[in-house]
This record gives sequence, structure tokens and C-alpha cells, in this order.
Amino acid sequence: MRLGHANLDLLPAAIRRPAYDRSLITPGIVHLGLGAFHRAHQAVAIDDCLAAASNASARSWGIVGASLRSPDTRDALAPQDHLYTVAVRAAEGTEHRVIGALLDSVVAREKPAALVERMADPAIRIVSLTVTEKGYCHTPQSGDLDERHPDVVHDLNDIDAPRSAPGFIVAALARRRALGIAPFTVLCCDNLAANGHTVQRIVTQFAALRSKELGKWIAANATFPCTMVDRIVPETTQADRDAVAAVLGMRDAWPVMTEPFTQWVVEDRFASGRPDLAAAGVELVSDVKPFELMKLRLLNASHSALAYLGYLAGYETIADTMQDPHFARLAARVMEEAAVTLTMPAGTDLTAYRASLLQRFANPALHHRTWQIAMDGSQKLPQRLLGTMQDRLARNLPIAPHALAVAGWMRYVTASDEQGRAIDVRDPFAAELAALAREAGPVAERLAPALLRVTKVFGPLGAEPRLREAVTAALGRLYTEGARRAVEMLVSA
Repeated sequence: MRLGHANLDLLPAAIRRPAYDRSLITPGIVHLGLGAFHRAHQAVAIDDCLAAASNASARSWGIVGASLRSPDTRDALAPQDHLYTVAVRAAEGTEHRVIGALLDSVVAREKPAALVERMADPAIRIVSLTVTEKGYCHTPQSGDLDERHPDVVHDLNDIDAPRSAPGFIVAALARRRALGIAPFTVLCCDNLAANGHTVQRIVTQFAALRSKELGKWIAANATFPCTMVDRIVPETTQADRDAVAAVLGMRDAWPVMTEPFTQWVVEDRFASGRPDLAAAGVELVSDVKPFELMKLRLLNASHSALAYLGYLAGYETIADTMQDPHFARLAARVMEEAAVTLTMPAGTDLTAYRASLLQRFANPALHHRTWQIAMDGSQKLPQRLLGTMQDRLARNLPIAPHALAVAGWMRYVTASDEQGRAIDVRDPFAAELAALAREAGPVAERLAPALLRVTKVFGPLGAEPRLREAVTAALGRLYTEGARRAVEMLVSA
């Protein structure tokens, strides 16, 4: 038996299910990037908003999800009325909840014009995104649109059948402008620096390439709130599906696994209204930047350090890595050194936040693979690690833990591990980085400078002598000592 609307009443009593009549819900949000994170984070918050809705207006915030490329999520969820299970895993047990906020899903590449039409519908007042850092077709160091990106080139030459997230947004906003319809809010939920401002710059730059007037209209009328999102969401495995099916007594083709912790901080700037996000525990603020930097430099930076160095040391998951006390200390050191670069609002307890992160990373029920976190490192390093390194160098402070993390990324993108086995490197620059690694060979004094010269990752910081010296030395230790011993040497010094 398959999970679906007709079978909700057959679920065990302990399973939480939508606390509203789904037939009364209408769509108000199109979400680009229908992956596990969105379904475990934003969609859960919208589900809470719908449960608290008391009138038709409040019930008009259902979600239409769009996968930009793969049909897998749509094909899994459509036969079960787009219902799915969120399994919240903690050391003491797992809670299961069926989410009903997702009303429909589409695959953008199958019918791109139809998705543009849907986004142009006046009923859609928010277009949100979780397309990962690489999905914005931008240069991470500068935050500008990459005009040479193949998808950008395509979209500018075929405006009615876009491929990229910026292309879809601009096409839909152009349609709304032509029809006299107010613009929607673009709500980025990805780990970009100043994500709302960055996406606004990317979108308006793209629009201006089509029409300067369109670019000006978007800049003047659309809103792009900055956000901070935080929840750990591992990849769903077949074992996860089997475990959820055993609890539900029926099959869910694509449940999502997550942790108890969740946080969503949003600047309260919406062009055409919003759901009652506060009812779902969302923090509405005037400035997200301090929270964003806190998460990027404490959580994401230490996560990446654990991912690259833990993978090289042979650990499959973050929880496994955290069982090694030297790696747990490494994560704490990365956070300690980043914390001094942060300026937080009064009342923020960074010490407690750092302690909670270490506890979350060590959650034995959450099987978050180091390989998964290691994906797309070229897009993540500037926000997660390089900004802290730049700030610490400006204060003449040491950067050893961050340098070792960057060196771990360099060793990882050579695509060969410490035993000589191939690494499946998933990165938009993987081929280029691997070619540089082959040319340099496994010699830190050649490899580190070669990779630091990749300006679309490191920008001018790659030429900074103190950074170059620290990263080269750290990479040398990875080659001579191995990742496990290099981490132990760092945290024991």
C-alpha cells in the first residue's frame, strides 16, 4: 500500500499528519529546487502555517515544487498526492510526520514555458529557492552573474525555454511586468553570502542583459529578503525508506531524514504578502547578516572541515568522524577561531550555539555522509572558510585550522584518496581542478599554489603570502602524515 490522501486515516495514531483540509489549500509559492532540504525545512514551516490558517487568505500559501532537471522527486511524489514523511531522528528515537504543504510538482526541463506561466500567475506571490550554490550561475568570489555560464548563454538566446534558476525568475518577472502583475518575492534559502542581495544582483544583471528597463523594474519593485536556514538533512537511503515503511505500515517512495533542530531567520521584506511565518516559529528580523555569518562560519565551516578531512581519514559520516576526539576538537577549533570575526546582536550566546553544533554533529541517528557534504566545494569555500581567513589575517591572527580545512579540500579534489582509490568528486570545476592536480603532482609546494591561482574560487586572497604559506604547509602534512595524524598534530599543538 502506498502513502496517499486516501490512506491517511490508516496510519498509526502516533504519526502526525496534516492538521487541515488539503482540498481548501491553494498555491501561493513556487519553489525551485525540490530537494530533501526544502522538504525537511521550508515545507515543514509552511505546513505549520497552513495548520494555523483560519481563513481563505491564510490557506493560499500551498507550494508548487519545481525540479530544474531530474524528474525523480516528481515521479516519486506524484503517485502519493505529493504527501511525504519527515523522519526526525534523535539518539532517543525517531518521530514521523506526514507533510501536506506540497500540492504539485513539475520538472522544469520538460515544459519550461509552463513553469514560467505558473510563476507568472498572480496567485504566486513568493518564488523560493534551494538550488545549491552552483545553481545561481554566478562567480562565488564576486557574487556576480557568470555571463559565460552555458545555462546563462542558453537562456539569453532562448528566453521562452530557460534552464537556469535566474533564467526562470527573469522570464516570469518579465511576463508579469508585461501583463501589469505585481512582482513576486524571491526568497533564497541557500548558503550564499548575503543571499538575498546576491540573488538580487544576479537576477537584475541577467535581466539587464535582456533589457535595461526590465532590470530597473525588477530592482525597483521585486524584493529579495536575506535568509538564514539551518537543519541537517542527510541523503535518504533505501534503508531509510524501508524503516519508514515499517513504521507507517505503507510505502513512502521518498521520505526525508532530519534532526530535531531547525531554524529559519528571514528579513521581513515581501513584495506581495507572506504567510504567517511567525506562527511556524520563523524569526522575522530587519537584518539577517549576523545570523547568516554565524551559521556559515561556525556550522558550515566546521562541517566542511570535518567532511574533507574526515573523508580522507576514512570516516563515512559526520557522526563517525565526531567519535574521533581529535576531529571533534578540530570542529571546535574552527568555530573558536571564526567566532572572533563575528559581531552578533545583544543576547546572542555564541558559546551555547557552538556547543549545540558539536552535539548535533555527533548525533548517532543522523547518517550524514562526509562525501555528501564535500560536494561543490569550489562554490562553498569562499563563504564558509575564506571569509574568516581573510578577516583573521587582517587582524594578524593565525589561520591554522582553516588552512588545514582548505588543504583537505585540495587533497580531496585530486580525486584520489590516501590509499590511491578514486574519489567521486562532484563539483562544477571538478575536471579543471583534477587537471591542475595531475599537472602539479602530489607535491604540496606545486599543488597548493596551482589551486590557489584559481581566482574564481580564491579571488585575490589566493595570492596572500601568509595564506599561501599556511595552506601549503598544511597540505604538505596531509601528504606526509595523512589526514588523521595531521588533525591530531594540529589540535595537540
